[in-house]
Amino acid sequence: MNSPPTLPDPDRLPQADVVIFDGQCRFCRTQVQRLRWLDGRGRRLAFLSLHDPRVAQRYPELTHEQMMEQMYVIERDGTAHGGSAAVRYLSRQLPWLWAAMPILHLPGTAGLWRWLYRQVAKRRYRLAGKACEGDACSVHLR
Repeated sequence: MNSPPTLPDPDRLPQADVVIFDGQCRFCRTQVQRLRWLDGRGRRLAFLSLHDPRVAQRYPELTHEQMMEQMYVIERDGTAHGGSAAVRYLSRQLPWLWAAMPILHLPGTAGLWRWLYRQVAKRRYRLAGKACEGDACSVHLR
């Protein structure tokens, strides 16, 4: 089985926005691989698993619980977008997602997108499984 391509690291791509995701979640890892592909030349986005110690050092304002609930995109200026707001932000940044922008930004739909995102996020381990050693992720299966 081929291993997935390495994701761009923020230490090697300091000018990029940083996507913080659950690196122990197979569903999440698949989605960030898609984002990497949608980034084209790979210059706009860098990626960190929320389990990487650098996340707590660089983004102390984000709690582990918050990051377990949703992915975050941190802009170069430090602005954080979480969950569906992160998806909406990315739809404005990645040309391949521009086609989704009109529906994601329809007036009055933000609540629907937040709800939908939360539904998928809280079921992500059931959807695709976890990628932890031993029973390290059993605490997340509820």
